[in-house]
This record gives sequence, structure tokens and C-alpha cells, in this order.
Amino acid sequence: MRSDQAQRLRPRERDAIIQSLRAGVTPRTGLQHIQVGRIREVQSLLRDIERIGDGGSAFRLVIGEFGSGKSFFLQLIRTIALEKGLVTLHADLSPDRRLHATNGQARNLYAELLRNCSTRTKQDGNALTSVVERFITNARKEADTKNINVTTAIEERLNNLSELVGGYDFAKVISAYWQGYESGNDQLKDDAVRWLRGEFTTKTDARNALGVRAIVDDANVYDHFKLLSLFVRQAGYAGLLVNLDEMVNLYKLSSQKARTSNYEQILRMLNDCLQGSAEYLGFLLGGTPDFLLDPRKGLYSYEALQSRLAENSFARAAGIVDYSSPTLHLANLSPEELLVLLRNLRHVFASGDQCKYLVPDDALTAFLAHCSQRIGDAYFRTPRNTIKAFVDLLAVLEQSPEIQWSQLVSQVHVTAENNTDMPELTIPDDGDEGDDNLTTFRL
Repeated sequence: MRSDQAQRLRPRERDAIIQSLRAGVTPRTGLQHIQVGRIREVQSLLRDIERIGDGGSAFRLVIGEFGSGKSFFLQLIRTIALEKGLVTLHADLSPDRRLHATNGQARNLYAELLRNCSTRTKQDGNALTSVVERFITNARKEADTKNINVTTAIEERLNNLSELVGGYDFAKVISAYWQGYESGNDQLKDDAVRWLRGEFTTKTDARNALGVRAIVDDANVYDHFKLLSLFVRQAGYAGLLVNLDEMVNLYKLSSQKARTSNYEQILRMLNDCLQGSAEYLGFLLGGTPDFLLDPRKGLYSYEALQSRLAENSFARAAGIVDYSSPTLHLANLSPEELLVLLRNLRHVFASGDQCKYLVPDDALTAFLAHCSQRIGDAYFRTPRNTIKAFVDLLAVLEQSPEIQWSQLVSQVHVTAENNTDMPELTIPDDGDEGDDNLTTFRL
């Protein structure tokens, strides 16, 4: 197994993993080299991915403490989805990117998601053009088979989109891309891609460039997800997975009205997926326990969401986890799993060569014992700081081989993960100072 890993561990992957972990962020590549634990959670999401490919839909909230590995898990599932032939969109919510807004923040989120559009052959984003051209290629093959022109083939393939909100203009933009492709008009192709990415800010500009009457705006972002899911299927992919992290930014909105509007969008997504109204579409949302459970500002403050997302009472009574629930609470890594993770990190740091290991197994157990003494069981419940400290230790040993690991382990400074998602640091909505600021008052 180790020799097989060594063959697959490329220098680019190795550097990306190490640099990301030292910065305290999730690597975008090479996750298979360091993944440990959470087998049941991965299996559950794998079934969701298969359901999406079969024409169904999926909705999951991935809940975990700050620093517990939510982003890593979301990235891992995205990688699996790509390998299964899905197109993925991923983005972090932020003060200027949210699901519902009136000043362009929802369109900003959509544009960021489409910039990060990925496929199995283009996993680093900017794959939208490839998806469109694959659709065009399939339409040309169909046109040759049926002895019809390509424009007619495109219209036939996108006919089912016309029944959806924005479907007519969406199909017209794809036809415009084909016209630009056939005539060598790069500007027309670029304008079509800009429209699909939600980068047009006025309907006038879109009408002048493409002859369409609508654009992607704050009011129709979710409708365009549904259009995209059917379009990527027509292009030959298995479906669409929308991956949203840092959902706590909705929790931090100072305006109750703004939070409610965003939670209503989540409810709409959840209802469509659970009722089968969406096809070839999945949503994966990452958030903290406060974002879900807080009865004042979290999802549980919205009664319709609370009733749908509440924990399975029978599973709780039996002391087990219901992995089919829309809400997936990430299990803690066990100390044994964290030991395996450190072994994997040591292996990655050595580029897969056991002869280049910088520390023996004894150093791993000594390091974990030191972490346990410093911060208690937080070292495996929220392991980000522990992992970062270990990679920093290896970096020092690599640069200064004369130093013994035993000299450094006791000097490693590890702190418990600090939650920077403080509810008091609220985000105003569209210039609104908020209507429940008194509820965050602290003596």
C-alpha cells in the first residue's frame, strides 16, 4: 500500500497538501493521501451522489465544530463526486455572498460558484466553457445522426428547459454560443459564458450582447441551479453538486428579516430535494452547531426548518446515528484515527519514501501525548491546530536535521481551536443596522 501511494504522490500534490495544512486551510488536491475515519458518513454521501446520478436529488447539512474538519469533509465529497462524473460548484459564503439578497450578494455567490465550476478533467475550476463545448459536441453528433442542423438539435435537447423559470433565455444563450463557435465570433462566445456565469449586471447589456431579456439576478439564483443540473446532464455528466461552506455567515446577519429570507431559500432547496421536484441536483451545506441549533438566530429559529431538520428521536433514544437524515453531524476523530492521520502526514511529507521519514512512530505517540496534556481531548475533537503544529514540527526537522525530534516535542505550542465565528460579530444587511441588535448585547 505504501509503495502504491508513493507512486501516486506527485511533488505538486505533496507541496499543495503541506502548504495548505501549514496555513490551516483545506488542501484542494491529494485528499486521498491523508483521509482517515468517518467511513459511515462518506458511505452515506456516496449513496446521495449515486441518487443524483439516477435522476434524483440530495440535500445535506454537514454540521461540525469550528476546526473539526467540515471543510475537509466537504472537499472530500466534492472530489468523490467529480470521480463519479458529476459537475461540482463550490464557494464559501461571506458578507457579500449569500443565498438571498437585494443588492447583488446572491448573484455574487452564483458568479463565484460558476467560476469554481469543476469536472473530473478540470478539478481546479473554470470548467464551465468545457461543459458548454461538450454539450455542443454532443448536439453536433446528434445533428449528424438525424441529418438536421445543429441549431435545431440544440433546441430539441434544451426543449425541456423551457418549462423552467429562465429556461427560454438559457437555451437562447447556448444557441448564441454555438453561433459564435461556428462563425469564429469569440466575443459572442465570451458574452454567452459571461451570461451563464451571472456576470451581466444589467438586462440592457445582456439584451444588446445576446438578445435575451433576462439575466441571473438575486431573485432567480436557485432557479438557475435547477437549469444547470438539467443542462450538465444533457452535456453528458451525471448531475450537479452545489457545495456551500461557511454557512455561519447567514447566522451572523444582524437583520432578522435578512436571515429569514435566506432561511426561506434553504427551505425551498430542502423541500424540492426531499419532494423530488429537483432532478440530477444535490446541495451540500457546511455549518457550525450554532448555525443549526440556536433557537434565536440559527436554522432552528425558523419553525419549518426545525421540523424538517430535527434529529431522529428513535435514533437518539437508541444511542445511534441516523446517517440518512438531512442533517449530518460529523463524528469526532478518535485518538487512534488521529494517530493514523499523523502517520499519513509523515508519509506525505517524505514524498511517499519511508527512508525519508523524519520521525519514528515513538515521536507520533509522544506528540499526541503532549497535545493531550496541553489542551485535553480538544486535540482530536477539533484537530486543525494539532495537525498544523505537527506539520510545522516536520518542517523544522527537515530544515535542521541536526536537531532531534525529542528536543522539540515538549516545546510545541498547541492551543485549543478558537471559534472565530462569533455571533456578536454580526454582518449588516444591505446597509440595514439590524432589527435585533439588542439580542446580542453583553454586559
